[in-house]
Amino acid sequence: MTEWFLFLPQSRLSITDIVERARTAEASGFDGLAFLDHLETPMAPDAPLWEAMTIATWVAAHTERLRIGHLVLCDAFRHAAVLAKQAVTLAEASGGRFELGLGSGSMPDELARFGLGAPTAGGRVTALEQTVIALRRYWAGGEDTQLPTPSSPIPLLLAGRGPRMLKLVAQHADWWNLPATHVDELPNLVGKIGTARASVQQMVGFVGDGVDAADGAAVISKARRRFSALGPGLVCGRADELTAYFAGLRDQGAQRFYVWFSDFAAPQTIAEFGERVVSALRD
Repeated sequence: MTEWFLFLPQSRLSITDIVERARTAEASGFDGLAFLDHLETPMAPDAPLWEAMTIATWVAAHTERLRIGHLVLCDAFRHAAVLAKQAVTLAEASGGRFELGLGSGSMPDELARFGLGAPTAGGRVTALEQTVIALRRYWAGGEDTQLPTPSSPIPLLLAGRGPRMLKLVAQHADWWNLPATHVDELPNLVGKIGTARASVQQMVGFVGDGVDAADGAAVISKARRRFSALGPGLVCGRADELTAYFAGLRDQGAQRFYVWFSDFAAPQTIAEFGERVVSALRD
């Protein structure tokens, strides 16, 4: 069955706003919620941004069913031993609802500014591989085991599309995420991820059912003005058009969608998308 996660960057929103959107997603049929992980808001460094693991913990405490994760935690921000402890704690506190999403770092300038991470992309992928291996060791029950160990497996998601990253996915991951900017490459890459399940990140300019033609055109125009840099990662339209679009991605191998709304996930948008698109594809 196709899974639906709300991707909710924790920027420009109060913590109360974030909890409201999480609860709306939970009530509207979404399976999970994912945050981003940066030290400053991408492309808007003056916009306040909440820390990734803390906000995930808070939202887990204020929801009952949603799985909680990230697209994705930056490997360079946390020592593997600390990350292992954080992941187990949040997984147990949430009743097994935490999923560990990891990436090698998508903003080299951010890493350089704060003195974090390897200077090259290849070095960052190597560091990520070492982290993944270390996590397994800390949880395995051997000499280096941290206590407590997970009471059930913590799903691992890896994000990226380079050859080395896809090899890591095939070797270690339960889920693989394809970034929004490369959605059109799904058919060419999905065969390279082994037994991992494929997910896709997708920005949506959603035109609601009661919106007239002129206002609908304005919604689409604003979404394209804000997010045209995403290329194929932006799709706009009404519920029937979006249902057909996501059904096409499902047929290409996507088993989970991380939906990211161009209006910063207004609660009414989340609710109507859940009612009109998520439920249609579940049926």
